[in-house]
Amino acid sequence: MQKESVIKKTLVWEDSVSLAVLDTTAVVREAIARHKLSPVAAAALGRTLTASAYLCSWLKEEESSLSVSVDGGGPGGQIVVAGDGALNMRGFVGCPELWLPPRADGKLDVGGFVGREGTLTVIRDDGSGVPFVGTSPLISGEIAQDFSAYFLTSEQRPTAVALGVLIGKEGDCISAGGVFLQPLPGADDETLTRVENAAAQLVSVSSLLSERGVDGVLELIEEGAAADPDVREIRFSCRCSRERAERAVLSLGKKDALEALSEDGKIAVHCEYCNTTYTFGKEEVFSLFAVGGEDEGQ
Repeated sequence: MQKESVIKKTLVWEDSVSLAVLDTTAVVREAIARHKLSPVAAAALGRTLTASAYLCSWLKEEESSLSVSVDGGGPGGQIVVAGDGALNMRGFVGCPELWLPPRADGKLDVGGFVGREGTLTVIRDDGSGVPFVGTSPLISGEIAQDFSAYFLTSEQRPTAVALGVLIGKEGDCISAGGVFLQPLPGADDETLTRVENAAAQLVSVSSLLSERGVDGVLELIEEGAAADPDVREIRFSCRCSRERAERAVLSLGKKDALEALSEDGKIAVHCEYCNTTYTFGKEEVFSLFAVGGEDEGQ
């Protein structure tokens, strides 16, 4: 299994279809550790992180950005993921520790967690000054079908999407990833049928990745497809920092900051994306606002 999360992309079937295979196990493990995710929350956020990483691989520049929100009205709350052209990903879910019983087939009830009455929204900023915003209704709340619908309706790019997160008995991530098969313009009916047939083999993509690895899945779809793929690393990496948190404290203004300090004895700035809290005590807040002495904070 991959030690790091990766995406491998190539063209198959006489260069008529773009194929991408992602192993995002390390990214999902980091998300579980940071947010203390229940199994169903890990599956929901992990699938969304995987699909968002694929979308980020489209970005032309490393500093370009992308955000995805999935709001289905379910008990798990909203899922929010952000990333950039360098494939630095981060994300959170509204109710990370919520547990739900499995579906009748024994699988995690991601659709029940996410909900099915809502939208999937993508905001992509390539630095042009006018971000692209695409929205599509949720189909199932299971994430893969919802992204497939998004690609068709908002991007006009029919895409077969398979996503999976395999969770162990102890709540750890055994394997996570996805496969994207996107016919290029001009693909004929025979090619579209091949895409459908290949997608049918990917019902349990997380298990396939655990057993075969990324290269094995590439070869399952077409022998030799992994000969020379484009390979990139995907990371769970947040843009927050203590310096940014300091700017957030300063944005409160001196009066409100000192009032908050007098009530709690500290000011805490929390980053939802990575579940990190930056705490500023009295001396640090006084220093930020160049307060001359403790009496000014009373």
